[in-house]
Amino acid sequence: MLAALSARLLDSALARGADQAEVSCSEDTGLNVNVRMGEVETVESTRDRGIAVTVYFNGRKGSASTADLRDDSLAATVEQACAIARYTEHDPAAGLADAELMATDLREFDSWHPWEISADQAIDLALACEQAGRDVDPRLENSDGASVGSGSSLSVYANSHGFVGRERSTQHSLGCALIAGRGEDMQRDGWYSIALAAEGLESPAAIGRKAAERAISRLAPRQIPTGEYPVLFSAEIARSLVGHLLGAVSGGALYRRASFLLDSVGTQLFPDWFAIKEQPFLPRGFRSSSFDAEGVATRESALVAGGILQRYVLGSYSARRLGLQTTANAGGVHNLQVTANAGDQRSMLAGMGRGLLVTELMGQGVNNITGDYSRGAAGFWIEDGQIQYPVDGITIAGNLKSMFAAIEAVGSDVDARSHIRTGSILVGKMTVAGES
Repeated sequence: MLAALSARLLDSALARGADQAEVSCSEDTGLNVNVRMGEVETVESTRDRGIAVTVYFNGRKGSASTADLRDDSLAATVEQACAIARYTEHDPAAGLADAELMATDLREFDSWHPWEISADQAIDLALACEQAGRDVDPRLENSDGASVGSGSSLSVYANSHGFVGRERSTQHSLGCALIAGRGEDMQRDGWYSIALAAEGLESPAAIGRKAAERAISRLAPRQIPTGEYPVLFSAEIARSLVGHLLGAVSGGALYRRASFLLDSVGTQLFPDWFAIKEQPFLPRGFRSSSFDAEGVATRESALVAGGILQRYVLGSYSARRLGLQTTANAGGVHNLQVTANAGDQRSMLAGMGRGLLVTELMGQGVNNITGDYSRGAAGFWIEDGQIQYPVDGITIAGNLKSMFAAIEAVGSDVDARSHIRTGSILVGKMTVAGES
């Protein structure tokens, strides 16, 4: 149905004089349940659909969208897109990706696993998860609740090159957040599991217990003296460092000259053992796809190899603005794997000896133009390779270029709950502001 609808809209746009056009259609369904302190808080069932039409008149672009599938609404949407294009400035970089780059090998990646779960069953899972956590320790007197989510998505992207790409995927989650202690001594932490297939989720009891253990471990935090220390970012936090790299090498930041990594392709940013590979064809990968948001064929390729930045992250528009070619990343990257050179987190702590393990970051203190980095943090102080006590109320600071160069190890403890797959990352030296 979505493919046939896309074809109709493309024909309509071309009949109105557009020299190029593209259509994105999607239909999403979902169930989300939240409980707290043994009571149901919310039950939400969703069903959304959206249709977006983009037209080009010799480099002038117009877009419009609707959720109404009636014929008159669809016709009005195309007409609105065309009307907008007639009043926009000519942009030589605007237009579809080149026709010869369109994907032809369209595959499935085992990403469609609907979960036939009722609201009552989801509530039971969430209640069991929260209760399992609260039963761990009497100091867990409060809760931020537990949640279960299940969603499915069908989408079609089509353009006037004749490309039609269909995708379908599901995603399910189960999580819990608990509060330990009382008054000013309260500490909050949690855990969650996410997977494309329900059988890939951790059990409610395991999630509840892990949330409990994390919350209890943060009780009675201390501060540490201000100084320069090794900092180990836990795996779930470490992917934010890769996210900052992606922001700096993305086309939009580069052509606006708003990145600290301008003209950095071919330069050494990381130690010579460090590597990041894009893997768009992973079975059950969170971002696996044969094509990007413009229909361009994806491909496995290195983002970083031997510590050297190999390329930028570009769609066709940003590539044209930079005088380059798209890297099939319109809409984002497709599964990144950071190569490990160390063991699990315990062995990394032993190797670090003394320093800071960061398990939470707060604030947005990252300047994409200069690379300056300053964020609130919490975690644990390490002595003799062992966790000694929790710490909070601290700030960690540095410059991302220097931090990238100072990475000493990437762990094998990969957090698989994201399309950015990395283990813990050890930065050899950062400024930590604690007690004065």
